[in-house]
Amino acid sequence: MTDSLRDQLLGLGFKAPAPAAPKPRRDERRPRQDERRGPRPAGRKPDDRTGAPRGDTGKQPQGRNSGAPRNDGPSRPHARKGGPQGKRPPRDDIDLAKAFAIRAQREKEERIEAERVKQEEARLRREARARLEAFLADKSLNRPEADIARHFEYGGKIKRIHVDEAQLKALNAGELGVVQLNGRYLLVTAAVLEEAGSIFAPSVALRIDPDAPASDDPYSDPKYQVPDDLVW
Repeated sequence: MTDSLRDQLLGLGFKAPAPAAPKPRRDERRPRQDERRGPRPAGRKPDDRTGAPRGDTGKQPQGRNSGAPRNDGPSRPHARKGGPQGKRPPRDDIDLAKAFAIRAQREKEERIEAERVKQEEARLRREARARLEAFLADKSLNRPEADIARHFEYGGKIKRIHVDEAQLKALNAGELGVVQLNGRYLLVTAAVLEEAGSIFAPSVALRIDPDAPASDDPYSDPKYQVPDDLVW
């Protein structure tokens, strides 16, 4: 606006505008927060929210050997040495696994015990057979010329031994008996048969009770013949 125009406007009754006040600087617009709170201690400027020195977040620097826990990301699955860290299994699962382990251990012990008993029985049988063989060394009454086949049942099968007529009568009367030794059938006296049974009971193949009915032993009759080619 020129001076002539200004003078004209003033002459018409217009007032000259008041000079504009200077704008305050940015740092003078609002009072400082530390001034509202009062005097601050000497040192670094406090943080507006925490009161800690400006620029200090309150966290201690974490060095390699500072001892402070690290928080540098999501939890790692293998944070603990020795294995992965996971959720602990429920109590029921632990009890069930423990029960299965106990059962497996018990079954293992039972198998071991059963095998031990089996081996012990086999050892006793071998020793008994050895004693029986020594006992029967010279007590067999078998005769090569015997031609009468005396059949009897032993081990669920029909077996036979050859005797003469006198031996057949003595056998049916219970005065003689038959012992099985190493797959052979030996004719022995009743006393020897009794002793053989005390050494190894399964060796007694034929023992006749003279007081038993004849129907209990159908093979006692000499006329009763079993074909030699019979497969039993």
